[in-house]
Amino acid sequence: MTTPKTMGQQYGRRSWAEPWKIKMVEPIRMSDRLTREKAMQEAGYNTFLLRSEDVYIDLLTDSGTSAMSDRQWAGIMLGDEAYAGSRNFYNLEQAVQEYYGFSYVVPTHQGRGAEHLLSQALIRPGHYIPGNMYFTTTRLHQELAGGTFVDVILDAAHDPVNLHPFKGNIDLDKLQALIDEVGAENIPYVSLAGTVNMAGGQPVSMANVRALKELCDRHGIRIYLDATRMVENALFIQEQEEGYEDQSIAAILKEFCSYTDGAWMSAKKDNLVNIGGWLAVRDAELFDALRNLVVIYEGLHTYGGMAGRDMEALAIGISESVEDDHVRARVGQVRYLGGLLTSWDIPIVQPVGGHAIFLDAKRFYPHIPQDQFPAQMLAAQLYLDSGVRSMERGIASAGRDPQTGDHRYPSLELTRLTIPRRVYTQAHMDVVAESVKAVYDARLETHGLKMVYEPKYLRFFQARFEPV
Repeated sequence: MTTPKTMGQQYGRRSWAEPWKIKMVEPIRMSDRLTREKAMQEAGYNTFLLRSEDVYIDLLTDSGTSAMSDRQWAGIMLGDEAYAGSRNFYNLEQAVQEYYGFSYVVPTHQGRGAEHLLSQALIRPGHYIPGNMYFTTTRLHQELAGGTFVDVILDAAHDPVNLHPFKGNIDLDKLQALIDEVGAENIPYVSLAGTVNMAGGQPVSMANVRALKELCDRHGIRIYLDATRMVENALFIQEQEEGYEDQSIAAILKEFCSYTDGAWMSAKKDNLVNIGGWLAVRDAELFDALRNLVVIYEGLHTYGGMAGRDMEALAIGISESVEDDHVRARVGQVRYLGGLLTSWDIPIVQPVGGHAIFLDAKRFYPHIPQDQFPAQMLAAQLYLDSGVRSMERGIASAGRDPQTGDHRYPSLELTRLTIPRRVYTQAHMDVVAESVKAVYDARLETHGLKMVYEPKYLRFFQARFEPV
């Protein structure tokens, strides 16, 4: 008699499955090619401007697009909508303290609200903020507060084929050189991100953050963490860093945070909710300043722009987000898609990161100049082929240098296929992979774009393009 176990031995493999079952479904449909062409033209070749009803598989972002659990939906019904002192805030505060280890918690409507508060509280004109590669909203808030972002990530992070396992690491020599040049007194904090988004979701090692802490302590510089995707970062540490293979995701996360002075969170990612964020710190004096600022920009310090029901779902989502099986399945789905594309020799950022596959548009379309937005065109072509929505992470996202007004030309020109948590199946990933291959096979027939409308800030959200 053949058992499941002997079948697995017979075929030399054992499959894994997502640690959840589907309780409710949302219908989706693929429109015809003519409908997609009309929708793309109306959207100005910007996938952010497409209507969701015209999208088949939506990989634009993992921000606020995850599926909540039955426990979270039950928590929604326990919302205490008191303006002040909601019990849901105290549940959220307790969850952040337990799993991230920070003493003081300020809720915000989402991650960029937290970025704004931290920047306003700590940055002054003339300050320099070193970090492991820029993120769009983070850098903008730092600049609007008068600071200058300085990239101090490893050089390997700018190379899409470099296989360094921790390409998100900070180059301590670069950081020391900046300190020597501008003085520690002009560096309010180091801006550290886990699984660096713009580098392809690349992680930071525990050894690196520990060494960073030692360097910053010598100079009296604080470290603030973008913890948006830190549970994914914890998995890479668990798998690849000696001494952590037997530790839980929760334990690794808490140790990593212990080397920092605070963190901000877009809870719409790791924390498994559709809206929300928080900012947490150890310093009581800074907390007092942040608590005062949140009243101005977000709402009272016990709701910060969120409803009570949202805070309850967030508190529950934090506890679910650190479950080992959940994180392995989440990253496993990303790796599944990456494996399919790699088997077809389609150029992607390697190693595969934690939340998305990043197509290397420079190698995909070597004949399209960077100032003709090849990553933007690649996102458009994927939609036209199959209704799959992705997004650009290249020259359009990089924006313009505020001093010269010229385009910034990042070394990485990427199109991001971002996988929501607990939403799509492996079959959806097969459809995505086959669409990428079809677009890749037709790559030499594709030309670039020109920008015909450019907003002042964060242009990639609302810019409009036309084919060259």
